[in-house]
Amino acid sequence: MLAAFMLFGCGSPQAPDYQPPSGQPGSQPPASGSQQPAPGSQPSYPDVSREDAIPSGAVKVTVDTDIYPPILHSDEFETPAPLGLPVDTLGAEDSPFIMPDGNTLYVWFTPDPNIPVEQQLFDNVTGIYEYHKVGAGWGEPTRIWLNEPGVLSLDGCLFVQGNVAWFCSAREGYEGMNLFTARYVDGRWADWQYAGDTLKDYEAGELHISADGNTMYFHSGRAGGLGGLDIWSTEMVDGQWQEPVNMEIMNSPDNEGWPFISQDGKEFWFTRFYMGSPALYRSKNVEGNWTEPELIISQFAGEPTLDNDGNLYFTHHFYENSVMIEADIYVAYRR
Repeated sequence: MLAAFMLFGCGSPQAPDYQPPSGQPGSQPPASGSQQPAPGSQPSYPDVSREDAIPSGAVKVTVDTDIYPPILHSDEFETPAPLGLPVDTLGAEDSPFIMPDGNTLYVWFTPDPNIPVEQQLFDNVTGIYEYHKVGAGWGEPTRIWLNEPGVLSLDGCLFVQGNVAWFCSAREGYEGMNLFTARYVDGRWADWQYAGDTLKDYEAGELHISADGNTMYFHSGRAGGLGGLDIWSTEMVDGQWQEPVNMEIMNSPDNEGWPFISQDGKEFWFTRFYMGSPALYRSKNVEGNWTEPELIISQFAGEPTLDNDGNLYFTHHFYENSVMIEADIYVAYRR
């Protein structure tokens, strides 16, 4: 990873009957023995301003001051541009996830990309935020809580399919980073559960599931790969994920990960390093076979997610003297 808990992005298909969340926090405790709050009750979460948590000396990097701007290598897209406020702040935005209809966006935020993870656990603002489309822009964010109040938890890499969310989490009661699920119930995310030992045994990182729910794609440094992080796939059979298969055409001796597959199954996107920094690659499904991946956007571009119009959202990290100073969410609109 480029920085602690950064590059958590993923994308997902959306079931036709899915209604975007209203922004209310989840209420179901993790699968560790706690009791679910009474129906209709609202747990009390910290109310802390994101802006107040951003260091006072933070300076916004702009398109004009960015010394390593993203480089477009395809004529299928317009020039990448930042989403701007209220999505892009003086803090660090990462791990975008756009709903297929393009009207709901999830983003991971931390006020300073260089603070230790231990501090992120306690700042009450680092986490996942939800935005809804308002006209041509985005409305103000709502914090998405995926734990009960008082439980230490650092959540990211949100992926949603239908009324189920998958996410990465480092939290009390569990060793290391693990995958969890949550369900959207009665207007809020609730019923979060540990995703199980099978995926932990697979060393599964950030993931994406096909629109039919039968194939999971994830990155992992597990044995048997080509080197570094590789992209793997696993099939759901009789309710169980099967032994992963290395997607060799996507992989190299370097790192590949943060997969995204389009809802129609025709495009596979992922992050690979190119000339020393993350870049976005795409493979196409031609008559059931994946083509050799092609470079689409390079230079500190990672974590692709697309809406059904083919518009490409991604994380762009700003570096200066080999230090990450900020990160924003960019979009490259499909021509």
